[in-house]
Amino acid sequence: MGLTSNSVLVLAIASAVALFVGTVWLWPRLARRGWRAVSGRVGLLFATQLALFAALGLGANQSFGFYASWSDLFGQEDEQGVVVDHTANRGSGGPLQVTGVRRVRETGSGRPQRGGQIQKVAIVGRTTHIATSAFVYLPPEYFQPRYRTRTFPAVVVLTGYPGTAQALVDKLHYPSTALELAKDGRMQPMILVMLRPTVAPPRDTECVDIPNGPQTESFFAKDLPDAVLAHYRVGKKPGSWGVIGDSTGGYCALKLAMHHPQVYAAGAGLSPYYKAPIDPTTGDLFQGNEELRNRADLWWYLKHEPAPDTSLLVSSSKVGESNYKDTLKFIERVKATDRTRISSIILESGGHNFNTWRREIPATLQWMSGRLSDR
Repeated sequence: MGLTSNSVLVLAIASAVALFVGTVWLWPRLARRGWRAVSGRVGLLFATQLALFAALGLGANQSFGFYASWSDLFGQEDEQGVVVDHTANRGSGGPLQVTGVRRVRETGSGRPQRGGQIQKVAIVGRTTHIATSAFVYLPPEYFQPRYRTRTFPAVVVLTGYPGTAQALVDKLHYPSTALELAKDGRMQPMILVMLRPTVAPPRDTECVDIPNGPQTESFFAKDLPDAVLAHYRVGKKPGSWGVIGDSTGGYCALKLAMHHPQVYAAGAGLSPYYKAPIDPTTGDLFQGNEELRNRADLWWYLKHEPAPDTSLLVSSSKVGESNYKDTLKFIERVKATDRTRISSIILESGGHNFNTWRREIPATLQWMSGRLSDR
């Protein structure tokens, strides 16, 4: 029986109920002293609580789609994502301060010329005044003398909500994956700017310019690129910038690339959704502004606005992701446009979790590398 099957959930609930009833029924017999009676009470309590937590966990997993299968739950799913190109045949900066430096791998070379470097930075938006921290991965070539005058493509990498930028480094392994892919010649050296889209915690702003609130979209479309350009050797042309994200970050990545193709030549959404939600974490994002609400709805945008000249990548899983049908529909909508290019990664199985995204990141970075220039 599969992890997400109703039979497993019903069995877990039935087991929890049976153990609870059994505990109540047997408790008088186990009320005596002695190691057997004490062991019996401990065992019944432990088994009942374990069954209860298992039922709750299975129920939550079915509702939110964290894991798609038993192998996914235990980190044994290893199918790698493969990009399918659906349109292959169709015609001055804000302040940035470095606050820390670390190796890409703690066991790797201490020389950035060989292993690259991760810098922790503090960024304050020049126009939006949004302040946030980020991690910047610089490839080994950035420090090598023969590349001292070269500029590099830059990719903004966003977490989900609430997420932490640290997880992009330590859990999703973006820097070490980029390092290995470049060494193998499977992607060009690129600078990664890794942060979370939650720039006004604990509020989930969904990368929206909120009326009388945080101007999050403007921060990512203007202030962040300006700050990075002022501090690092990054290409200044539109074709030099891309954006990747998972979950909420995936929605943001698609929206930024669609709304600002003059900034982001490509946007990749891993397990994205396609319309900004309104819930207790977001509050009132639009405050009655219908135009703002429509622009945040990617379905509406594709139907009513001119097709943006950008490349998009979306990912999902046939089993385990709630966005699978919407993703197929989104691909068809984009294919019907005349300028926007669309590719996808569709796994056979994979939940809404780090294990799934780690399997998609290598192909995503390679796809992104092929669509960015270093000038």
